[in-house]
Amino acid sequence: MTQYLLGVMMVEGEPAESAPGAVDAVNQDMVAQGVWVFGGGLEARSAASVVRAHQGNDVLVTDGPFAESKEYMAGFWVIEAPDVETAQSWATRASKACGRPIEVTPFDA
Repeated sequence: MTQYLLGVMMVEGEPAESAPGAVDAVNQDMVAQGVWVFGGGLEARSAASVVRAHQGNDVLVTDGPFAESKEYMAGFWVIEAPDVETAQSWATRASKACGRPIEVTPFDA
């Protein structure tokens, strides 16, 4: 089976339309149906840092996200699914649960 990243996309200033407990219910269904690999929410982008390794021993660490954008990944699931259609079906359920768009990306095999 292929692993897929289901990325929860956040748009600054856009409210989420999720029901309490809905994401937990999707998580439990993923585990029960054997597709769950890993998932989690991410801290605010202000908590991010970027590490750039250069030739030799030089390393540059900067505070904040890599790209300044109003759209960013706020959380994710990693699932195993037999095909992209199944992954998209899970993404549909996840999107309804968290009230956010979900980007579906297969892992490089």
